[in-house]
Amino acid sequence: MIRLSDVTKRYAGETEIGPVSLEIPKGGVVSLIGPNGAGKSTVLTMIGRLLAPDGGTIEVGGLDVHAAPSKQVAKTVSILRQENHFVTRLTVRQLVGFGRYPHSGGRLTQHDEDKISEAIDFLGLTDLEQRFLDQLSGGQRQRAYVAMVICQDTDYVLLDEPLNNLDMKHSISMLQHLRVIATELDKTIVMVMHDINFAAVYSDYIIGMREGKVLCHGTVDEIMTEQRLAELYDIYVPIHVIEGRRLGMYYWSPELPKRAVPAG
Repeated sequence: MIRLSDVTKRYAGETEIGPVSLEIPKGGVVSLIGPNGAGKSTVLTMIGRLLAPDGGTIEVGGLDVHAAPSKQVAKTVSILRQENHFVTRLTVRQLVGFGRYPHSGGRLTQHDEDKISEAIDFLGLTDLEQRFLDQLSGGQRQRAYVAMVICQDTDYVLLDEPLNNLDMKHSISMLQHLRVIATELDKTIVMVMHDINFAAVYSDYIIGMREGKVLCHGTVDEIMTEQRLAELYDIYVPIHVIEGRRLGMYYWSPELPKRAVPAG
């Protein structure tokens, strides 16, 4: 379980995140949704210990992530940020190998090599593993970054917009892989998502944020309602049930000016 207790973060001016008190259940896929500037990425990076809160405590799997030793935290929770800065002359395999550092200390064993190959295969990068990062498309690099995080083999995986640079086919493939990882390997995957329908289809639990606060959280059926989405996004989103899934038709809204919609 991930537990946040009165967590706050203050920035210049009047910008403030929190206080956030929340329990995220163990196991499955959890999506953080909400408008831009809601604080989703900030909360995720605080959970992943990449950003220190100004107040409150954060526990992941019973571990106080901002008080425990770094090596212990790195074996419990892994995180992929939106922006990643790696030397472009690394190969895919070398990049993914960084995920094993908390376990190997830089001295890869055969077990580590097997884990690296497993992550590369899982994300469909086998034919690309000897290519340099600057020889890849944005989507291929994104899959390599996710493979690196998966290779870290933690019980808790945090992903900030994992679908960045991915087209429709690879977005679906990525989410299907993450779904399998969560279900078959009993991982807890928490990810920031912009597309509410991807969140609805692939998540077990959804957390809605707005203006630095958690506005709502619950199951997909509890969050994917016209009232909840209107509170989050200030827009009417009709909900339709298609093959048992609650999907939001936000692609066009009757509230938009008619000139915004192409004729025909």
